Amino acid sequence: MVQRTALVTGANRGIGLAVASGLVEAGLSVVIAARDPAAAAAAARPLGARHVQLDVGDARSIESAVQACGDVDVLVNNAGVLRPGRLLDNPEGFAESLAVMVHGPYLLIRALAPAMVDRGYGRIVNVSSGWGSFVEGIGGPSGYGVAKAALNALTVTVARDLPDTVLVNAMCPGWVATRMGGAEAPRSPEQGADTAVWLSTLPDAGPSGGFFRDRRPIPW
Repeated sequence: MVQRTALVTGANRGIGLAVASGLVEAGLSVVIAARDPAAAAAAARPLGARHVQLDVGDARSIESAVQACGDVDVLVNNAGVLRPGRLLDNPEGFAESLAVMVHGPYLLIRALAPAMVDRGYGRIVNVSSGWGSFVEGIGGPSGYGVAKAALNALTVTVARDLPDTVLVNAMCPGWVATRMGGAEAPRSPEQGADTAVWLSTLPDAGPSGGFFRDRRPIPW
């Protein structure tokens, strides 16, 4: 049986680390990506995973990381930022939100998807949020909700453009007790990561172009 390789961004802590751990448990070879290479190495070591330095807001960093990773069968775009303030009052936060949560995932998908198509297998999971849902109100501070809504749109478009051997989906982890979510959040990182792990290991007949929470479809 072929061992699949997964690249998980922002995987040195929180939801990303829980996704990486779940994928290792599922038998995948995992590459933990983070801006801080020391943090990536520390997170990877107990999992027996590989690690790579990757700043998803930097195109050159993405190019270097993709070259270092080699073949990637599963891409989990998890890295995110949450900047304070109102959208129009924080243009820097808006720009960073789009760079990290839209443009970075786009560049990673663009770099990795062609080889997935050639190999006849791929899974792309975009970690989004209910704050990126029009039905739930496009919430959150600064550019967060706008960026997640754009990530959702990217998910639909890429799923439409790629063949059905590459499954592309978005997911909402819910309110999770991480550095971003805060200690009062009711869900553990493992609970938040579960749907991403499921989408990363879908069978060939699995869904594509969907938005999920707790393994169930939710509205855009």
